[in-house]
Amino acid sequence: MLTRLTALFVALFAFAAPAYAAQCGGNFQTFLGQIAREAQGAGVSQGVINQAFAGLSPDPEVLAFDKRQRYTFRKSFEDYARTRVIPARVKRAKALMQRHAQLLSRIERQFGVPREILMAVWTLETDNGGGDMGKRPVVRTLATLAHDCRRTELFQGELIAALQILQRGDLPLSDLKGAFAGEIGQTQFLPSSYIKYGVDYDGNGHVDLRHSVPDVLASTANLLKTNGWRAGAPYTEGTENFQVMREWNRSEIYRKTIVLFAQQLQE
Repeated sequence: MLTRLTALFVALFAFAAPAYAAQCGGNFQTFLGQIAREAQGAGVSQGVINQAFAGLSPDPEVLAFDKRQRYTFRKSFEDYARTRVIPARVKRAKALMQRHAQLLSRIERQFGVPREILMAVWTLETDNGGGDMGKRPVVRTLATLAHDCRRTELFQGELIAALQILQRGDLPLSDLKGAFAGEIGQTQFLPSSYIKYGVDYDGNGHVDLRHSVPDVLASTANLLKTNGWRAGAPYTEGTENFQVMREWNRSEIYRKTIVLFAQQLQE
């Protein structure tokens, strides 16, 4: 999985997070009790909460990882892209683009996002679902980060969104696994984005961003479209669509890498 500077872009979304009342720090179980009341107010049943919070304790590895993060790329664009836009990845992405040609055409018509951009994101994030999507229990990860007081409102919101994913039946608790900031699935959505942008594109009644390629690609396109992607317009550096990709990742180097990968897929 591409290192997304996990503590990273989530902090930059803090302005969008609603206010939550649970008090960070202090006794962890007391904190979970307060979160449970907030979650119930957001439509999560007591049964789902009990299952998700059973035996829960803070994860010290998550806190240690979060505290040592750096929020900027240390490499130049050239050095960074050189290790990620590689022939084996491009070759696999081209093969998958052919395999999913009909699906990608349908998504392009509906959302206006070019297939090469979707394939670039899908490849860079998790090697098209074959790489590391993260193995950490999302509820424990987010409860740990929410209990820590540095960005508690943000992660309280993400924790409640994770509980809403369980409430909707999109993923079972055993499959709600993710990375060090709680990102889920083949293109690494935070739970709030999962709830806001997730699309049931295979029509099975659930948004499954871990296993369903149609859901993964359509949801990724939906995120970009909802945030202003202009169909048929250029997406290179300096364009409006390049700016829209800030909603995917704020790093300019990362977005330039997406563009470079997409251009390789056109060759």
